[in-house]
Amino acid sequence: MTGVFESPKSRINAAMVSQFVNKPVCFVGRVEKVHPTGKSFTLSDGEGKTISVELNEPLDEELSGIVEVVGMVSNKGTVMATTYSMFRDEKGIQFDLELYNEALKVLQDFPQHYPFGSSSG
Repeated sequence: MTGVFESPKSRINAAMVSQFVNKPVCFVGRVEKVHPTGKSFTLSDGEGKTISVELNEPLDEELSGIVEVVGMVSNKGTVMATTYSMFRDEKGIQFDLELYNEALKVLQDFPQHYPFGSSSG
């Protein structure tokens, strides 16, 4: 089995998680809650729906704002993170999570035009 970095990753939102069990994904969301152990956190997508993210190692920095997570979806619907990146606000311009969510819907509705990741079907 190839690793997360060697495989195409589908960009998903919370409503799509169940379609990508045991597949590599990329999820972008707003940090809602970080577990006190630092080994998991909750992200909300552009529709306000949440997913849980689990880490192999505890966080070594404070997590806030918009975060991109790359990992595999577990049978429980949790993203097992391989890596994550915080998005910084550039020159006062905030990341538009709602608009990003709309773009994800277009990618999923027209996969023949946007063959960037593995298909859900």
